[in-house]
Amino acid sequence: MNRYDQLIVDLRGDYRPQREWGVGRGVLMVVGHFLVGVAGGTWVMASIYGVTAGLAVAYVLAALGALAHLAYLGRPERALGMMRRFRTSWIARGFIGLTLFLIGGGIYLAALLLAPDDVAGPVTRTGQVIAAVGTVVIIGYMGFCYTASKAIPFWHSPLHPALYIAFAFRGGVAALLVISAVTGVASGAGLLEMWIGVTTVVALFFALEIQGAWSGGNVAARWSVRDILAGRLALLFYGGTLALGLIVPLALLLVPGAHSPAAMALVGLTSAAGDFFMKLATVRAGVYLPLVMPARRQRA
Repeated sequence: MNRYDQLIVDLRGDYRPQREWGVGRGVLMVVGHFLVGVAGGTWVMASIYGVTAGLAVAYVLAALGALAHLAYLGRPERALGMMRRFRTSWIARGFIGLTLFLIGGGIYLAALLLAPDDVAGPVTRTGQVIAAVGTVVIIGYMGFCYTASKAIPFWHSPLHPALYIAFAFRGGVAALLVISAVTGVASGAGLLEMWIGVTTVVALFFALEIQGAWSGGNVAARWSVRDILAGRLALLFYGGTLALGLIVPLALLLVPGAHSPAAMALVGLTSAAGDFFMKLATVRAGVYLPLVMPARRQRA
């Protein structure tokens, strides 16, 4: 079905799903948000544990996320025009934050690699501060991008920014688990326990958001919840998010040898995959407010 036919089908329905993000080329936007979020969380976790390899991985992930954003735009030069609207646009603020992160992170990493003994030097500190500002922005802006879409009630939730921030930290812990398994750095430093804690927070926020959307009285938001739990997105949610992203890592933690490098790497990889499918499902679940509210069926 081409885009025109799909649009006609959507307009004939009472509840039209958004297809700008998360479908077709729009998947690139979800990929970009996912990579940038993991990059921000990884930078924070790697800074806490002093893992230079983690900082490098975070920088690469952020660069790949930036490329995904530019590929989604189709014409990369439009990014400069979008950044001028930072007073009103969270997307513009995100581009600025990502730019600051890449500039500051590049300076800081270069200083660490070229002059590792000069960690308190002015250049190193300057890069570290710029990267820190960019990190705060890229971790926080994504949830606000969706919350600002008032035409899609499911996204317009005060919990959405908090959920994306929690996702960023879960992604950061997952990335550090993989890095630790490969390099041996920060192994046995409570990463698995931290993953359990952050995962609990993510699950709580998501459950509260689902409950709020279902009980809030908005029919479009309830339609989105129905799509995730028992509709067109159920396989993506149950198979990708719950099974791969939650049940598999928890099962790995329960078997003997949970602290082995292989198990830690698998926990990190499956957790990150589950986060991606969760974001893809919630983005695709966006349903516009009906242009005309459907009439209630008369009782027989």
